[in-house]
Amino acid sequence: MAQHETSRFRSFIFSRSGMVLLGFLAVAVYFLWEEHAAHILGYLPLLLILGLCVGMHFFMHGSHGGDHGSHRDEPREDDR
Repeated sequence: MAQHETSRFRSFIFSRSGMVLLGFLAVAVYFLWEEHAAHILGYLPLLLILGLCVGMHFFMHGSHGGDHGSHRDEPREDDR
């Protein structure tokens, strides 16, 4: 964000409307958590495993670049 946009965003957040919006969002998050905590905590192990798999995929393929199929025709070092 540019400096002007950042100051405009801050002035909105600390205005009366921004405080009402933050209060409404806090109440909404509280009631959503109270109603759905058992569901969220029940799926937490699954989400952790899924997140680890996605993270490993991105980090382990980071050195390849974007094209997965470009190295298939080249002989491997073991085959030479």
